[in-house]
Amino acid sequence: MATPHTIAVAGKGGVGKTTTCGMLIDYLCKKKNGPVLVVDADANANLNEVLGVEVETSLGAIREEMAQAEMKGTIPAGMTKADYADFKFNSAIVEEDDFDMLVMGRTQGKGCYCYVNGVLKTQVDKYAKNYSYIVMDNEAGLEHIARGTLPHVDTMLLISDCSRRGIQAVARIAEMVEQMNLNPGQMGLIVNRAPGGVLDDGVKAEIEKYGLKLFGVLPHDESVYRCDCDGEPSSKLPDNDPMKVALKGIAQSIGL
Repeated sequence: MATPHTIAVAGKGGVGKTTTCGMLIDYLCKKKNGPVLVVDADANANLNEVLGVEVETSLGAIREEMAQAEMKGTIPAGMTKADYADFKFNSAIVEEDDFDMLVMGRTQGKGCYCYVNGVLKTQVDKYAKNYSYIVMDNEAGLEHIARGTLPHVDTMLLISDCSRRGIQAVARIAEMVEQMNLNPGQMGLIVNRAPGGVLDDGVKAEIEKYGLKLFGVLPHDESVYRCDCDGEPSSKLPDNDPMKVALKGIAQSIGL
């Protein structure tokens, strides 16, 4: 299989980033162009709720277990460290019909995790070959991308709400992307929760001020709000939902 198209999604908390990410995953799955690997790399992981998926464990928890096992010498007899890593990481993949999911989670313990971080990168590299798309939901700090956990990023989506502060936050992320020499194939802004899907002139001016490329605008969506309130997966809203329709148009316009 060809190299997967890798999509990284980033933005500050509370701007609808994870909802946007979930709907993008739903769009990619419905295209039937091949399987999607979903990586939730936000420490406040809740992408599984947007997708309606139960998650048993995270890679952070497994990384912790592995580091402890190596330190205490409790890796099962007859297994190499690599075998043990394979065994543990395989148990972390949540398999759905159209996508598989890995939740990064966070690491609580102290000590050196260089070996297990290396294993984590190896595992992602190994799995990547089986997918047409990898979609990684990141926190604003882009920690896992900075560590090289992901292969090259083909599409970087910066998500903001329609506030000046939100635009300023993604401008800082865009600056970080440049400083880290990530060189994504394409990078642009999606503005979420715009009343009637229209941007205010002040927000437009802020986007121009920071030289951000605008990929598109998503309308405020009452159905998404209701899903959030009721604990329902917003990615499963019908395809004629206004936010889904707008996001599909943006995805097609940037070649996804």
